[in-house]
Amino acid sequence: MVGRPYLPRMHSKNSLLEELSWRGMVYQHTDGLPDALATDQLSAYAGFDPTAPSLHVGSLVPVMGLAHLQRAGHRPVVLVGGGTGMIGDPSGKTAERQLASVEEIEKNSRALEKQLRRFLDFGGVGKKTGNAALMRDNAEWLRPLKAVEFMRDVGKHFTVNYMLAKESVQSRIEGGISFTEFSYMLLQAYDFLELNRREGVTLQIGGSDQWGNITAGLELIRRVDGKTAHALTFPLVTTASGSKFGKTEAGAVWLDPALTSPYKFYQYWINVDDRDAGRYLRLFTLLSRQEIEALDKLIASAPEKREAQQALARDVTARVHGEEAARVAEEVSGVLFGKTDPTSLAEPVLRAMSEEVPFAEARETPGLLDALVTLKLAGSKSAARRLVEQGGVLLNGQRASTETDLGSTKALAGGYYLIRKGARDYGLIRRSAR
Repeated sequence: MVGRPYLPRMHSKNSLLEELSWRGMVYQHTDGLPDALATDQLSAYAGFDPTAPSLHVGSLVPVMGLAHLQRAGHRPVVLVGGGTGMIGDPSGKTAERQLASVEEIEKNSRALEKQLRRFLDFGGVGKKTGNAALMRDNAEWLRPLKAVEFMRDVGKHFTVNYMLAKESVQSRIEGGISFTEFSYMLLQAYDFLELNRREGVTLQIGGSDQWGNITAGLELIRRVDGKTAHALTFPLVTTASGSKFGKTEAGAVWLDPALTSPYKFYQYWINVDDRDAGRYLRLFTLLSRQEIEALDKLIASAPEKREAQQALARDVTARVHGEEAARVAEEVSGVLFGKTDPTSLAEPVLRAMSEEVPFAEARETPGLLDALVTLKLAGSKSAARRLVEQGGVLLNGQRASTETDLGSTKALAGGYYLIRKGARDYGLIRRSAR
């Protein structure tokens, strides 16, 4: 995204917790949190371990939680786990993680930092006033730690019984959990203590599976420094159909465009179930209550128009990939679903489309039948001929005949030719520069 993220201010009559509750984002919180939010400007953090080269859509709930905090006047702190990422959080995992190298963790950390900056206003490099967001990496204080000192200064405050009672440990007892992952909650607790001391952070947010780790931090702050801190967790996202949120047949839906293209990212959101669309608008966009409730009515009255899904896909794609990428993804979607005249497309749209459908470049402009075979839209020239004779092929939006020739057909922008077989199968071919 170019420039600062757009973070419209929350309406003054709504408290932050009221807003988050309406959006379905409140699962648990400490008793004193409502008063703390109403009384002071808080500094709140969420942590993201760089165990992969990108965040995925499941990471967006705590990210949006930070965005709402900033809209309400609080200061968000993003913590990249360059230290904890070397171990990996056992929460929600059924087996031990594969440990990544220091080099891989550092590379992933930088990638996550870049992605997270798209959602919050950091107010300029080094700015620490007002409620400008901060970015921190726990490698700064975790990697220099010495084992004996850590066990003396932190480990002594937690009994084994206390740690065994936590859900992240309980769920792994039967299958086994290493001492490394068993100790993860102590490192996360130490993060909270360090951020409290360094940045005045008094609130940690995260998914509901993080409650045990977060409350360990509250306990450490209370025992070591005698201070009160707070916790807020969000429900884990599910789908109405029972399928896993953020997963497709191709795998996870990533925020990195090299792993999930903006078009595929857009398609993920536009294809969500009607039963999920309103809920996801609340969770993953900053659209107002009035806008979302209007879209709720359209889901009920005109579900075939999928206006809620279109609004959801546009908003989330623009926030993650930028306005231009969202516009291009929307246009590519319009063409591939037969709603847009291809002759009106600009070259960037066709270039983006070439990454989503079979694509070939040719030194000489091929014949239509050869193009169908090259793009694997037909198994042979005879099969391609039958397709054309049956009226099943369109070239640049026009029905092709056995007389149609690419050489005498005006190319689309950038020298592309768009071939469609049947209702949904597309291919692009372009004559390469000599």
